[in-house]
Amino acid sequence: MAGNSQRRGSIRKTSKKPAAGSGGRVKRGLEGKGPTPKAKDRPYHKAYAAEQRKQADARKGRPRGARKSGEAEWVAGRNAVVEALREGVPVTGLYVGEGAERDGRLREAFRIASDRGISLLEVGRGELDRMTNGAVHQGLAARIPPYEYAHPDDLLDAAGEQGEAPLVVVLDQVTDPRNLGAVVRSAAGLGAHGVVVAERRSAPMTASAWKTSAGAAARLPVARATNLTRQLVAYQDAGCTVVGLAADGDLSLPDLVADADLARGPLVLVVGAEGGGLSRLVAETCDHLVSIPMARSLESLNAGVAASVALYALAQARA
Repeated sequence: MAGNSQRRGSIRKTSKKPAAGSGGRVKRGLEGKGPTPKAKDRPYHKAYAAEQRKQADARKGRPRGARKSGEAEWVAGRNAVVEALREGVPVTGLYVGEGAERDGRLREAFRIASDRGISLLEVGRGELDRMTNGAVHQGLAARIPPYEYAHPDDLLDAAGEQGEAPLVVVLDQVTDPRNLGAVVRSAAGLGAHGVVVAERRSAPMTASAWKTSAGAAARLPVARATNLTRQLVAYQDAGCTVVGLAADGDLSLPDLVADADLARGPLVLVVGAEGGGLSRLVAETCDHLVSIPMARSLESLNAGVAASVALYALAQARA
């Protein structure tokens, strides 16, 4: 067929004849090329990419060991979005639902977005529901890059730079992002220098956590620890006293705050999950277990409330 012959004619196979005198080049190609470069110097090795990221972090002044979560996050809700914008959270896009009521918070969000050159898009409410995974967005949401976690040791450094005794909150097996957000909010308002969560079996900084924190996550670092027990030991080695909240503690919270050396010194407060409490290894690692006195018999407070009560008492003692 004519069409087939044209197609066959359009595909040509070419071959190059060996250039005269190429034997020398072949010989040189067989010669050794010196020692094998280190993994971090080989562009196609994963160690090379890790080294490039490390150097980029150093140029940008990121804290040591800072790690990002896997995906971009959404901050949903008018108060949370406005607070995030006020605090300079690196928002990459602002999304408003069609027909959303233009109140003062929405107008402020638009103004800040305009001043900072943040893109503003109007989308259908159904699309906004889908993008924010069903969060209560109130017609406004902000897209932010993956959360950048601090290194746990950086929290001690931050306290030292402020000339204060460290106060760090550690969450053990707290899997509800709203509890994480509530703890971050309380910690930011009551003088803590940061919050530490475990990499596994722990709530990450999701949109829900951002919203519950009311933007406090922009002011207070959240760090991730590969092994929570090992990190507590590292804090103890650095001179911190580690206390865990537990219903059957050897100290009551009033006893803790009455001990000025203990309450005002370098302190790590460990809060467990509601119901389950502290894991066995974490509880055994704590220097003291502290109970919160209750007027009536109650199984436990949730992590956000328990942390708030303890932090308030400590803030009064450290004032």
